[in-house]
Amino acid sequence: MDNKLAVLKGLPEVDKNRMSAMIDHLQLRDSLRMYNSLVERCFTDCVENFTRKTLQKQEETCATRCAEKFLKHSMRLGMRFAELNSQAGTQD
Repeated sequence: MDNKLAVLKGLPEVDKNRMSAMIDHLQLRDSLRMYNSLVERCFTDCVENFTRKTLQKQEETCATRCAEKFLKHSMRLGMRFAELNSQAGTQD
């Protein structure tokens, strides 16, 4: 069993499988929300000209930087959340 289900070891196998599927679904949903948020934010901030099929160089550079910043921020936030979560777990 995955580590994420270690706390469910007392449950019947059917319930473990159901919880695993639910967790996987929630993780996929959160990933898609993050991706959609990234696309919407960077597109809104960077794309200004709709007269061409392709992005202009400055729009492409802006979108790349925006995506990099967003992903770095998300990774840092995740790391900080994990730190706080592990601290809360040791205080119990």
